[in-house]
Amino acid sequence: MLRRRLNRLFGRDERKVDSRTIYVGHRPCPATEALIPPKFCDNRIVSSKYTVWNFLPKNLFEQFRRIANFYFLIIFLVQVIVDTPTSPVTSGLPLFFVITVTAIKQGYEDWLRHKADNEVNKYLVTVLEDGRRACKESEKIKVGDVVEVVEDETFPCDLILLQSSREDETCFVTTASLDGESNHKTHYTVPDTERNLESLSATIECEQPQPDLYKFVGRMHIYRNNQEPAVRSLGPENLLLKGATLKNTQKIYGVAVYSGMETKMALNYQGKSQKRSAVEKSINAFLLVYLCILVSKALVCTTLKYVWQNRPGQDEPWYNQKTQKEKDANLYLKMFTDFLSFMVLFNFIIPVSMYVTVEMQKFLGSFFISWDKDFFDPEIQEGALVNTSDLNEELGQVEYVFTDKTGTLTQNNMEFIECCIDGFQYKYADSGTELDGFCVTDGPVNILQQKAGREKEELFLRALCLCHTVQVKEATGQGDGVADGVEDQVDGVMGLDGETVGPADLGGFIASSPDEVALVKGAMKYGFKFLGMESKNMRVMNRNNDVETYELLHVLNFDPVRRRMSVIVRTKSGDTMLFCKGADSSIFPRVRQEEVDRIRMHVERNATEGYRTLCVAYKLLSREEYDQADTGLREAKLALQDREEKLMAVYNQVETGMSLIGATAVEDRLQEEAAETMEALQGAGMKVWVLTGDKMETAKSTCYACRLFQRSTELLELTVRTLVDLGRKREERLHELLLDYHKRAVQDAPPIKAGVTRSWSSANQDYGFIIDGATLSLVLNSSPESNSSCYKSLFLQICQNCTTVLCCRMAPLQKAQIVKMVKNCKGSPITLSIGDGANDVSMILEAHVGIGIKGREGRQAVRNSDYAIPKLKHLKKLLLGHGHLYYVRIAHLVQYFFYKNLCFILPQFLYQFFCGYSQQPLYDAAYLTMYNICFTSMPILANSLLEQHICMEVLMDNAALYRDVAKNAMLGWGPFLYWTLLGVYQGLLFFFGVRFLFSNPALQDNGQVFGNWSYGTIVFTVLVFTVTLKLAMDTRHWTWINHFVIWGSLAFYMFFSFFWGGIIWPFLRQQRLYFVFANMLSSVSAWLIIILLILLSLLPEILLLVLRKPRGPHSRQKKPVVQSGVGETQSPRSSARPLLMKTFSDESNTIL
Repeated sequence: MLRRRLNRLFGRDERKVDSRTIYVGHRPCPATEALIPPKFCDNRIVSSKYTVWNFLPKNLFEQFRRIANFYFLIIFLVQVIVDTPTSPVTSGLPLFFVITVTAIKQGYEDWLRHKADNEVNKYLVTVLEDGRRACKESEKIKVGDVVEVVEDETFPCDLILLQSSREDETCFVTTASLDGESNHKTHYTVPDTERNLESLSATIECEQPQPDLYKFVGRMHIYRNNQEPAVRSLGPENLLLKGATLKNTQKIYGVAVYSGMETKMALNYQGKSQKRSAVEKSINAFLLVYLCILVSKALVCTTLKYVWQNRPGQDEPWYNQKTQKEKDANLYLKMFTDFLSFMVLFNFIIPVSMYVTVEMQKFLGSFFISWDKDFFDPEIQEGALVNTSDLNEELGQVEYVFTDKTGTLTQNNMEFIECCIDGFQYKYADSGTELDGFCVTDGPVNILQQKAGREKEELFLRALCLCHTVQVKEATGQGDGVADGVEDQVDGVMGLDGETVGPADLGGFIASSPDEVALVKGAMKYGFKFLGMESKNMRVMNRNNDVETYELLHVLNFDPVRRRMSVIVRTKSGDTMLFCKGADSSIFPRVRQEEVDRIRMHVERNATEGYRTLCVAYKLLSREEYDQADTGLREAKLALQDREEKLMAVYNQVETGMSLIGATAVEDRLQEEAAETMEALQGAGMKVWVLTGDKMETAKSTCYACRLFQRSTELLELTVRTLVDLGRKREERLHELLLDYHKRAVQDAPPIKAGVTRSWSSANQDYGFIIDGATLSLVLNSSPESNSSCYKSLFLQICQNCTTVLCCRMAPLQKAQIVKMVKNCKGSPITLSIGDGANDVSMILEAHVGIGIKGREGRQAVRNSDYAIPKLKHLKKLLLGHGHLYYVRIAHLVQYFFYKNLCFILPQFLYQFFCGYSQQPLYDAAYLTMYNICFTSMPILANSLLEQHICMEVLMDNAALYRDVAKNAMLGWGPFLYWTLLGVYQGLLFFFGVRFLFSNPALQDNGQVFGNWSYGTIVFTVLVFTVTLKLAMDTRHWTWINHFVIWGSLAFYMFFSFFWGGIIWPFLRQQRLYFVFANMLSSVSAWLIIILLILLSLLPEILLLVLRKPRGPHSRQKKPVVQSGVGETQSPRSSARPLLMKTFSDESNTIL
């Protein structure tokens, strides 16, 4: 287990692994041998992060890994140990609050994961033990147990199907929670097993656990008395995966082969890790800069203190004699203590209140997403859901979008559109308008109004009714009468859209792919109805309401290399026929060229319209041809080595020399506004990757329909099919293709202009890239002799230069690997994953931001996502609207916090030069404590929640505005330097402006002079008013809340200063500000300098706004308001507003 996890950690798949032997029912085989039970892991599922014992140390360790938390812990310990100018409570209490709230939040989330695990692990299942049915908890299932599962139950572990209640020894399952496909898949029992499982004596030899959902190789040895053991091969069709659900089958029995964390579902689960936003990383970077400033200030003051004290008479003046203890103290220890005291004195340059404010802004801001009425879906009566409020601003920084296809881009609802028979196109019309319901819409130019012959039509429709794996669901209590009822309904009320077809609406059709159901429904429109199977016979009702019976001999299953499937059937007259359907590129080379020319035009037209096209062919097999094919198929199915290659050889041999009958066009309906949403995301500068477990043809059609692929897009395909080259190794062919595609898409591509990406640059050739799961494994996990890192680098460069990348036949873990590869590439782009099924959970957890869609495939994706939305169309507003505003708000909050605290501490630092470096505070302790908590916290919090520098409608209509804040533009070093210089300028002005005032010895009417506390109070008053009015200038979207907190904070400061200094407080040992504030305001000179300094501090900002001409991003932002026709009347942020109230975004546009 550890070795497998280490291999997965370092990106190495287990290719050549040892097999495991499983004793069915834990019985020795043969019975004479002693049973030595092998050890396998139990069936427990663990997705939680903490236990009761490790929660406290592990959680504290994770929290103190954050630079800010660790820094404040050190400061708190210094205040406790060393005699510092400020109390330890000022740092300890806020730190304790932040740590406690975060621990409670994370503990609650992990408790929910424990609860979910227990629901799975304690679920009761039925196990056969010594011939008796016994109930046991799911976590107690062991490998080798024979488990009973009834209809609509999920499989508790990975099982080999031994017995089914269906007569044909099959069962149907849905794997929506694994690969996102909600269609029914058929699985088969192991041939020749005992009907009485109590007497079954068998062993299973199979591969060790590995995460590929579509791969399984094994064999089963069945022992009978005094006979050679029968050997039966096992493949994916015999394996029932944990998490899949049994459908349309009363019950099955299976033997457990993989359990617990070794099941394929668990191996595809990506563990949940702590996600950190780019803004938090920027805060940490700025924090390091300010830490350097802090340490520099402390070093300068400590050094200058001892330089000053070395002067004669300064170290020990007559009025301040040293005690004996002070004389005996170690000089270096004293210097270190002084250094720490200066650190604590200047510590307020990095306030813990900023982190509290940021947490509150994220938490409260997330409610705006939940409250947005545009996200409410009347169908499910739900709106958006926020599971993680820490990543709001990341929604405004997304560069790569990874989306699932089935259920996300599409509704997974296929509809038959039209067909082409022998070169003539048929569209369904009302059956009363033309015989048989056919309507010829177009065809070859010369013979527009002709139809194909009746014999060809019927042959084509029979092929649609026979060449599939569709089953008709057994309706309880009605028996065969269902079929008759269905026929009447079809003949009577069939509509143009085909949605009222009986079996589908009654839940009658079951298939592994929705397009198969669509084709069977299409045949029903034209009079041929598939009635189902009886044992091995397929029943079809023709136009004359006669029932035709065909014996099903073989099914040649679809695979991504052949890209076609076939059935071999025998008619009542004894003829053996092969019907084949598949992609045009797969069928055309195997039929006559003159037949291809008649149909190619229709196929190409349907493909460009976004429909999924399939070609249909047939072949009449002679007895010798069938006998040869039958023998080859049986031998290949029993092979233990190279089984797939041997089957492929037989398939290719029999599927030659066919006759082309026609083609079909099927539409997979897109989600509402899916194409518009994808277009908007690309217009905003995001690259869209489609990661799906579906087939390539279906996924490619969806990309065309969503406008991710355009007609002009040149597709670069890197799939198993393109790697097939006789006589050459796959790795060689892979390397050759990668170099070729790299030359075309990267080397030969013209350079992209700054600020323009290829997705909206029409002058360049657009490329689309297609890769499948098997080829991706070769790229990511190449053999030792090949250069894996070279492959990965080439692959990544090609993908980054393509407008859209399509990855098909992806296992869930491969989706996560793709996301991780892009996330960790150069530049560390912000990634977003969106999906609706449990198969998408791994990539949702891996991406920076995970979005779950509240779809039909359960709520696993929603539970594991950071945000959940009802429909794909809501992603546009979530990113372009909310994401843009969240980022701008929090970026301004962070820059503003550092700026206002630099203004706050710089005068304190300068004051040390005039007080003998004695660590004398400039401000009163009450001001030190309440500056960030009360006087300046509420205005910036309100601004960071309510500010709209551009209204939501304009952001939605102009996707390009999203690019203005991309790549963390507002938290770059340029804006940071501007805010820092602004803080330095204003801090110097505050201190030296007040010092200039104090050059006049008499500032009061009675001739008395002001003291040092009056000096600090005047500086503090100018500071509070300046930083608050600076925020008012930055505010563009005014509400009553903004007015209340901005003017209310200034009024509260005035009231508090009067109140704090106007009363004698009995609990204070010394009251420094007693009547200082009231005394200060009695001086006209103090009033004058306060007003003058505030105006001088804000003058550069005012001049910048008055003199600056609107240009660049600002001019582009104003234009849409005029175009919308409502900007002048509705927007409270129109150009008629006073220049004083221009937004901080205007500033930042100038700065950037």
